[in-house]
Amino acid sequence: MTNINEISGFIWSISDSVLRGAYKRNEYQKVILPFTVLKRFDSVLEYSKKDVVDTYESNKDKTEFLEPILLSKAVDEHGQKLGFYNYSRFDFETLLQDPDNIEENIKYYINSFSNNVADILENFGIEKQIAKLSKSNLLYLLIKKFNETSMDLSPKHISNHDMGTIFEELIRKFSETSNEEAGEHFTPRDVVKLMTELLFVGEEKTSGSIKLVYDPACGTGGMLTSCKEFITKNNPKMDVVLYGQEINDEIYAICKADMLMKGEDAENIKGPYSTLSNDKLKDDKFDYMISNPPYGRDWEQDKEIVDAEVEQGFEGRFGAGVPRKSDGQLLFVQHMISKMKTNEKSRIAVITNGSPLFTGDAGSGESNIRKWIFE
Repeated sequence: MTNINEISGFIWSISDSVLRGAYKRNEYQKVILPFTVLKRFDSVLEYSKKDVVDTYESNKDKTEFLEPILLSKAVDEHGQKLGFYNYSRFDFETLLQDPDNIEENIKYYINSFSNNVADILENFGIEKQIAKLSKSNLLYLLIKKFNETSMDLSPKHISNHDMGTIFEELIRKFSETSNEEAGEHFTPRDVVKLMTELLFVGEEKTSGSIKLVYDPACGTGGMLTSCKEFITKNNPKMDVVLYGQEINDEIYAICKADMLMKGEDAENIKGPYSTLSNDKLKDDKFDYMISNPPYGRDWEQDKEIVDAEVEQGFEGRFGAGVPRKSDGQLLFVQHMISKMKTNEKSRIAVITNGSPLFTGDAGSGESNIRKWIFE
């Protein structure tokens, strides 16, 4: 734990020591989070880096088969496949050896990742930050800071679980510092713990089963990972697979990166798309669902698709009707109910504000939805 605290503290200190002046405090995370992800991936890939680069040089003309070939070569020291790769000759060490071309080289480096990592970095908007850092003469200094010996993020020193803990701590600190839409992407752990306990009660002795857990407004993924930690701690025999969807591009990138760093299947995280109008897990059903959907958010941008599904009745997700346009919480509740397994027991834990409980007179959209849920 000391090592975790030291590393998260060191990364946090980079914000003020390097970025202060060129960035506002509420913008620090736009740089620190993607570069933390890059440094972790760089460290994880180190073991098989040479094999991947050599394989790429020998097979780069075989574009149709290149991705699976390189994925097969990207392994850890135990021979386990990593699920991502980078075929460039650069790493954090060699980038520093050519300071005059560091911007050009790091762009080539980030464009040499596998598609799943490229998706994360694109949604972080990292190239925009690289250009800004270079213009401010901070790019070399930042990479040098991340390459210091006290920033050893290799799997030998930091496990996937510990890396996830470090990343979550940074997210929490940035959320508290920015105070921007506070709490929207970070639900307090004690609330998540209570929700998970209610969700999991009576399931402690279920054995030999695979359980699918889903959050339709997953934010940075904290609810999903906390849920898995709780379930596996109370029932180590249960295999838990996580799924989620997030609309905000940067938050989606954080969530997907966190899942990849923790060894989860990051392809199960979908985004950046609206769950209400563009459900990317349309045909999936889940055992557990846990979510903190946005409070009082207007769903105007989803209205056309939502109304079309209402016309389908209960063949769609919103057969019970729609709430007023200024608050889509009850749409998320209906969406989750539609994801329940019909022949098995599914459970939902959802946190809302008071509005879905009392807004709307008898016969209104909200009232009809509540009536349908009870019935």
